[in-house]
Amino acid sequence: MFGLGLPELVIILVIIVVLFGASRLPQIGEGLGKGIKNFRKAVKEEEPEEKKEVEK
Repeated sequence: MFGLGLPELVIILVIIVVLFGASRLPQIGEGLGKGIKNFRKAVKEEEPEEKKEVEK
């Protein structure tokens, strides 16, 4: 995973908590989760259209 080990991930998490505060972390996580979900949905919707064009 990009050469990141546990110590690096802990340091990144501490920096995020310091920058945004513990109260904002759930909101940030929710926003990221929705973004990833929408991205996956968009990618899934694109795949069948590409396959149809190839078959024609």
